[in-house]
Amino acid sequence: MGTVGLLLVGVAVVAAWAVLLYNGLVAARQECRRAWSNIDVLLKQRHDELPRLVDVCRGYMEYERDTLEAVMNARARLAGARTVPAQARASEGVTGAVRHLFALAEGYPDLKANESFARLQNRITEIENQIADRRELYNAAVTAWNTRLEQVPDVAVARAAAMKPRDLWKAEESDRQIPAVRFADSAS
Repeated sequence: MGTVGLLLVGVAVVAAWAVLLYNGLVAARQECRRAWSNIDVLLKQRHDELPRLVDVCRGYMEYERDTLEAVMNARARLAGARTVPAQARASEGVTGAVRHLFALAEGYPDLKANESFARLQNRITEIENQIADRRELYNAAVTAWNTRLEQVPDVAVARAAAMKPRDLWKAEESDRQIPAVRFADSAS
């Protein structure tokens, strides 16, 4: 085997190696997409349940109109969000509005005793817990993706293919604060 043969074998090995690296990066990118899609399914389920929850609460919580509107406005913001970071921020807004609604519901014994409210509250709480779990999986996939984009030798292939890092799902500063809860004066 001559010099040309060795050169061709060397080029073939490097090409095969680059293809393997590229395919690994594509798999990591797809994992990020899959992880986000799992969250998106749960966001849709929550989106569908919220109007029913607000309808059940509306009759009992006549003094809490602002809270009910906040839930629906947060839902609308989430529906209008188009990018993953915007959807993440809007989702946190929905979570905060729902938490506030559930906290206020504690002051309405008739509402808490309502079977539909209890069922919806349990369902939405379950969805919220699943979203939290999926956020961890999404952030793990994004961290693995972003790490590969910076590691040698993947960085060379990633740059050549114009692969970009993704944003982690982060809580907004407002979501770290404990919401103020006020109860309607039942004597009014």
